[in-house]
Amino acid sequence: MPQDMIRYDILAQEALRGVIRKVLGEVAKAGLPGNHHFFVTFLTGAPGVRISTRLHEKYPEQMTIVLQHQFWDMQVTDTHLEVGLSFGDVPEKLVVPFSAIRGFYDPSVNFELEFDVEVEETVGDNDQGITSIAPTDITDGPKLASTSAKPKPPAKSAKKPAKPSGKSEAAADASSDDNGEKASASVVSLDSFRKKK
Repeated sequence: MPQDMIRYDILAQEALRGVIRKVLGEVAKAGLPGNHHFFVTFLTGAPGVRISTRLHEKYPEQMTIVLQHQFWDMQVTDTHLEVGLSFGDVPEKLVVPFSAIRGFYDPSVNFELEFDVEVEETVGDNDQGITSIAPTDITDGPKLASTSAKPKPPAKSAKKPAKPSGKSEAAADASSDDNGEKASASVVSLDSFRKKK
């Protein structure tokens, strides 16, 4: 098979990240239109991500935030999203580069984008736990769910997210086992956020 010297997979991912950038930019200016709201999943250890130590300890790998009722000071640049959210009545400011986003979902219209992103550990004389983010080598590009497609049933291992309370509009994908200890983070498909019919 011929080698893809243009890297269409990377170009497609960057174009679809532009969709997220455009949508969030409009929301930052005019607010959420209608019933639209978003689940944004990102890697917490990716370069450029700025979250509090408390949140990073709670969600060391990835985190999903909900942008719906209670968020403030949203700013969108060419490279990142900046937003204020409340976690357990504690206000936090998050900075999330678009390159760190793994998933974007608008359940009001069943629109979903997923990105194959992994954190690569670098090893060298001057490296001290530095990580970088890189796209995985995919053959069929990012997944895009059509707005008219029927939702797929959630994966059996994925837990249904708790309904956000009025106090906090942030959700995260960490869970705990029967002993109350925090289990390691796991990848959860955005399909698990879709409503069952």
